[in-house]
Amino acid sequence: MAGAWLAESTVARFDRSGVARAARWHPAEWAFWLLAPAAYFAFPHHLVFVSQIAITALFCVSLDLILGYAGILSLGQTAFFGVGAYTAGLLASHGVGDPLLGLLAAGAFAAILGFTTGFLVLRGADLTRLVVTLGVAMMLYEAANKLTSLTGGVDGIQGIKVEALLGRFGFDLYGRTAFWYSLVMLFTLFWVARRLVHSPLGLSLRGIHANAARMPALGTPVDWRLSAIYTIGAAYAGVAGALLAQTTQFVAVDVLAFPRSADLLLILVLGGAGTLYGAVVGTIVFLTARHLLSDVDPQYWQFWMGALLVLIVMFARDGLVGSVLRLVRRIR
Repeated sequence: MAGAWLAESTVARFDRSGVARAARWHPAEWAFWLLAPAAYFAFPHHLVFVSQIAITALFCVSLDLILGYAGILSLGQTAFFGVGAYTAGLLASHGVGDPLLGLLAAGAFAAILGFTTGFLVLRGADLTRLVVTLGVAMMLYEAANKLTSLTGGVDGIQGIKVEALLGRFGFDLYGRTAFWYSLVMLFTLFWVARRLVHSPLGLSLRGIHANAARMPALGTPVDWRLSAIYTIGAAYAGVAGALLAQTTQFVAVDVLAFPRSADLLLILVLGGAGTLYGAVVGTIVFLTARHLLSDVDPQYWQFWMGALLVLIVMFARDGLVGSVLRLVRRIR
């Protein structure tokens, strides 16, 4: 016990300066986030689409937290995304239309679901986790499809009325408020996630991902750390679902559909897992390419999309962001 404590404290002292340097914001990061508001002026007629990119990016960050940093394979993030969307939608349809209150409630319910299901998910190995997470999402999908009196089934929830943000900024058809609302929430929660992955919790998660069998020797409670990050990832997905419900003012059963989880995994692989920025960049590239290709070739756009993904993965095995970071390290 004393040896484990001494080893952990020594590692902590050794890594403290390195962690502090890694946690500092690089000028390139500030440039990246300062360019994001420029989309409001560069694409004034596509603000709704840009809002969808921000929401999907936040959704993908939730998967990166559990997969990229903790190594928890999951095909069921839509379960938390859907719970968040239905929570915000049901609250708004029953007269509780405050957007921020809806976000808090959605994140809380999704976190509760993540905490309770985490005991099942985290007990197994990678393949078992895939099956369990997919099973949870499938059960919720069928439950939402059958409980038509509550969820509306395939017709969705009707009568969603979201109040003005902060009592001043109403949601319009052009997506102006939705754009700033989604972007601010993405940046805020990304900043929190970035602080998290550079904290002692984040460092221990990387150690668990690398070798879960050795981490208990350092006194790290592996099960508790995995449960914590799984719950946090679920809350992030729930907030993303609530943002979708509030900005579109519509919730249908497809928020729990499997293709959404499959796309999310593709986006993360495309951008690069374990970087956080890979979730954002991958979302931008994936959704933009899908939008453009579907306009150019509506019938066979999936073929070209698949070819693009294969080429990117072949030449950027660590994802777009991961490959850029590796190139920068080599140059230095």
